[in-house]
Amino acid sequence: MKKTIKPNQNNPEAKKKQVTQMFDGISKSYDLLNRIITLGVDIIWRKRVVKLIEKVDHESIIDIATGTGDLVLALSKLDTKKIIGLDISPGMLEIGKEKVLARKLGDRIDMQLGDSEALHFEDNSFAAVTVAFGVRNFENLDKGLSEIFRVLKSNGTLVVLETAVPKNFILNRFYMFYTQNVMPFVGKLFSKDRSAYEYLSDSAAAFPHGEVFNNILRKNGFIEVEDLPQTLGIASIYFAKKA
Repeated sequence: MKKTIKPNQNNPEAKKKQVTQMFDGISKSYDLLNRIITLGVDIIWRKRVVKLIEKVDHESIIDIATGTGDLVLALSKLDTKKIIGLDISPGMLEIGKEKVLARKLGDRIDMQLGDSEALHFEDNSFAAVTVAFGVRNFENLDKGLSEIFRVLKSNGTLVVLETAVPKNFILNRFYMFYTQNVMPFVGKLFSKDRSAYEYLSDSAAAFPHGEVFNNILRKNGFIEVEDLPQTLGIASIYFAKKA
């Protein structure tokens, strides 16, 4: 990243601890705000992630930074017998567990508390790894990606869904106004936490999207790397393989 973006820049605590506390605080309103802020387009993006995973070996899947479990629920439409959803925030994970139980998917989806930069799994454990709107919250991006690489099986697939910044000048201006002004306002309106959505906006703008992130993936050992811009460039889906 261009610089380390933390929810509270004046707080000396590590980014990881701040991010955990932030997501715990907004967990109950997170899903609703996601739908409002993205106008529901994030649902379409997740479906596209599932379609990519469907085309590769998906015998075993882990969704890192799973949050409230939207992506693991979407992935459950595949024939994978067991899917793990992992997140560092107990608050977000609790909402996810409730959703899994409500859909009677507890036998197929295992929601676990864990750190994406210190995964408690053996090497070569998963055929596919997914991350949706989570890599920009890693305290150490290279460490998180190296852990993903470690737990992927040979020829395994990584698919990352993450926000991006449009290249078109007019779209870029609109995007910056929307993320820096509208998002925090809506966040405060529904979650009473404007600072959390200011952080999400700032971290999205600072994230090394596009070819810059492609090169970071390559640096960490991934091959066949490509990015697929979504919805006029406001998000991207990254596809990569482990050699």
